[in-house]
Amino acid sequence: MNDLLIGLLGALLATNQPAVVSNLVLKTTGVFVSVPDPNDPVEKEYRKLLDDDDAAQAEVDRWIQENQRFAEKGGGLSHDELRQRIEARFAPVRKAYEDFIQRHPDHARVRLAYGSFLNDIRDENGAEIQWDKARELDPKNPAAWNNLANLYGHRGPVKKAFEYYAKAIELNPLEPVYYHNFGTTVYLFRKDAMEFYGISEQQVFDKALELYRKALKLDPNNFPLATDVAQTYYGIKPMRTEAALKAWDYALKIAGDEIERQGVYLHYARIKINAGRFEEARQHLNAVTNAMYDVVKNRLLRTLAERETKPADTNSPPPAQTQ
Repeated sequence: MNDLLIGLLGALLATNQPAVVSNLVLKTTGVFVSVPDPNDPVEKEYRKLLDDDDAAQAEVDRWIQENQRFAEKGGGLSHDELRQRIEARFAPVRKAYEDFIQRHPDHARVRLAYGSFLNDIRDENGAEIQWDKARELDPKNPAAWNNLANLYGHRGPVKKAFEYYAKAIELNPLEPVYYHNFGTTVYLFRKDAMEFYGISEQQVFDKALELYRKALKLDPNNFPLATDVAQTYYGIKPMRTEAALKAWDYALKIAGDEIERQGVYLHYARIKINAGRFEEARQHLNAVTNAMYDVVKNRLLRTLAERETKPADTNSPPPAQTQ
């Protein structure tokens, strides 16, 4: 659900009954949203279950981080000991989900939540069962389709992921995450997309980029999304240099701080080295002063020096770098 819809729901729920809110959201956005009654006993129990799940996840995350710090100092729990501790912490949460489902087997949203819990603890088979049941119980809930699409994109069948992402978008065309997920899957599984849609590889790139553009239109200030879009161009051959630079221009425009801006400068330099625009690349590298980028900057400086002594090869980009 995007920020506009979340804000609308929050404002309306303070003064309106759930049925009234659902109808108004439908009229305003064209998207049906089922708003449960917060005073319903089953709803209260469901909400407590979600809170318990969140609390367990947060505690386990803290354990992992603390154990990592201890391990760096020569201490901490072994892998098996930590795993057993985590399993013991999650066991009552799992049982609470199963008890709730036994008493309320047709509760679609708890199926969605339990599926996410199982997916988080790497029980993908269990997650698929719960999400598929949620889809069966509430076929108009786009989250079930999106979650299953994510799963199929990860382990197959990929072509089923294409179908399910399209269905999620059909049900809620205002959610940028669905377009982002769909675009990434199309981009990564180009051969499958070519076969499924009957299009060329260049057309697959175009389709992925169009999905990304729709995601950015709905979430225009999302810097990680903008950088994902821009980095897509590294995989396109031949390199669409000007389009790539334009995408990084947009990322730079919405960058939130100097660290993010200097990260963009490194990408500018990489692309311009590849395009033979060496002096511009050097200027971008000179603008990178944060020590956290020294390794990448020095690697690109070496690449720049090498490329200046021979013709640019547009199909051989400089070494990949991370931020």
